[in-house]
Amino acid sequence: MISWSKSNDVLGTVNRGNPAESGLCTLCRADCQGRCETWLSSLIGRKMLYPRDFGTVTAGSGNTTHLGISYNSLRILGYNYGASGLKEGLSNSPDDCIFPNVDITTEFGCSEKIKASMPIMTGALGSTFIAAKYWDSLAIGAALVGIPIVIGENVAGVDRNAVIENGRIKIAPELDRRIETYLRYHDGYGAIFVQLNVEDSRNGVAEYVIEKYGDQIVVELKWGQGAKCIGGEIQVRDIEYALFLKKRGYVVDPDPEKPEVVEGYKSGAIKSFARHSRLGYTNLSSPEEVREEFMKTIEYLRKLGYKRITLKTGSYSVDGLAMAIKYATEANLDLLTIDGSGGGTGMSPWNMMETWGIPSILLHSKAYEYASILKNKGYKVVDMAFAGGFAREDHIFKALALGAPFVKVVCMGRALMIPAFVGSNIEGVLHPERKSKVNGNWDSLPSTVSQIGLKAEEIFAGYHEVKKKVGEDEMKNIPYGAIAFWTLADKLSAGLKQLMAGARKFSLEAISREDIASCNRETERETKIPFITETREEIALKILNS
Repeated sequence: MISWSKSNDVLGTVNRGNPAESGLCTLCRADCQGRCETWLSSLIGRKMLYPRDFGTVTAGSGNTTHLGISYNSLRILGYNYGASGLKEGLSNSPDDCIFPNVDITTEFGCSEKIKASMPIMTGALGSTFIAAKYWDSLAIGAALVGIPIVIGENVAGVDRNAVIENGRIKIAPELDRRIETYLRYHDGYGAIFVQLNVEDSRNGVAEYVIEKYGDQIVVELKWGQGAKCIGGEIQVRDIEYALFLKKRGYVVDPDPEKPEVVEGYKSGAIKSFARHSRLGYTNLSSPEEVREEFMKTIEYLRKLGYKRITLKTGSYSVDGLAMAIKYATEANLDLLTIDGSGGGTGMSPWNMMETWGIPSILLHSKAYEYASILKNKGYKVVDMAFAGGFAREDHIFKALALGAPFVKVVCMGRALMIPAFVGSNIEGVLHPERKSKVNGNWDSLPSTVSQIGLKAEEIFAGYHEVKKKVGEDEMKNIPYGAIAFWTLADKLSAGLKQLMAGARKFSLEAISREDIASCNRETERETKIPFITETREEIALKILNS
């Protein structure tokens, strides 16, 4: 098993826990006092692109050994001539071919395109309590940056204040709060998705949303995710809440209605209950039956009035991947998110997450292969998003290149939640009267923050840019977590532009699979990305023999 270093002396970062390939700790805590790369980037932004202590140090790479098959075993290529993808008004002169001029805006969709200011979107933020606690920071941050955000499954179903009559939602306060928070700052870039699973479909979430908000909402069908091969889950500690969820139709484990479970809870032996969603398509036994049921669902959603429909699938076996790509293409969906194993979640059986499913790079390589087969058969292949363990700008570039030209956006889950955590913690310290509202966890600023600054204007590199965008009067309504979100996005944006400029690609559509190379033969075999010293070797030999 590959292990990753817990610290990076060049950047001055340290992981509190065991780091994953993404650079995030395997267990990311909302009360963390730092300081992984993503955590620190949420404060000082694009400064994190460079080694610390300039003028008193030199720095050398420690990442020249590439073991196993992972995104880390892909390397980004740079070129010493040429420029492609230049937007109108730019020439190929050195004065125009600078990284600030790289265009990283993207769009995806079948007929009505969804635009985004940069090629990232959030993962689905559903009924886990951590998503609810930090929603304001996440939604306002995403809206200000101009990227899509996804409301995950079961949000209405677990809401005690939601009213469901005759199997249909009539009132859904938490779902409304999430939608309206994002729309308040949405300016045309990005979009808000509402996800549907089995329970959401039964409860009439699609009908409720279209009737109240019209076609400004994107609806996302959920087949699965990379973190687990069963339905969505949360944990609750209150047996009354567990009983409520069971009456709502959910699977609750252990069963809060069993007398022995009640006794166990009273004695303190049972301290929590897990709420599970159901598996989809269990009554179907063939791909043909899945297609028929899927197309009926799409037709129904279009009749309701939805103009933009997407699908998210997990790291199932390759026939499940083929179905997702083929059926989403045939149904003219607007996006297919393919979530590989190796990403994260707010709740999953741990050993399931560690041992099930196809790892991201392998799943994504197959997605490209299958999409190419359909393209060669004359299909207009559905636009795709890759997900599963991404946190940095190099991850974004590699995912876009591996899936080019089909991948238009990269889905990032846990990484984009970190700025909401740290920003809220800082706000709770600097404004104690807001601490409970923003779910702050700190009583004082840790040294990891105080050495940067003591006021928001000093701590967050993106503070003044956000103020310029929203205006000084509105700034008082912007959560610090949203400012931190902006700051991290700015770092990712600048870093992506630098990598693209080095590859001489000045817009996203110019990125191709030729811009990455495999650093070992295993990765070359599985991804079909050539070995690094054999990429462009024909050109090299032609130069030498001319």
